[in-house]
Amino acid sequence: MNQTESTRRTAEGLPIPGGNFTLFVQKLGYQALITLGVVENPLTRRKEPNLGHAQGVIDDLMMLREKTAGNLDTAESEHLTRVLGELQRHFVQLKQQSQG
Repeated sequence: MNQTESTRRTAEGLPIPGGNFTLFVQKLGYQALITLGVVENPLTRRKEPNLGHAQGVIDDLMMLREKTAGNLDTAESEHLTRVLGELQRHFVQLKQQSQG
């Protein structure tokens, strides 16, 4: 193994942090951005919109907002609302583009 190979950093084998509500919402939001085709799918290296899957993730986040109402601190609630708003905006734009 040469110097470059031994110092190269990869995500493989690193623990995925959990237990943080904001990070959890962010992970779901990123998943939705992939299914909306806003960001590249890291496995295929392509933007592949799938409105059905995107709608499912958005619905899950909306359910999460309903089920956690009154149990989040202000920052968590605002973050969830912000992520949902951004995803819904992208969804509407994508749906309009596919119809036009």
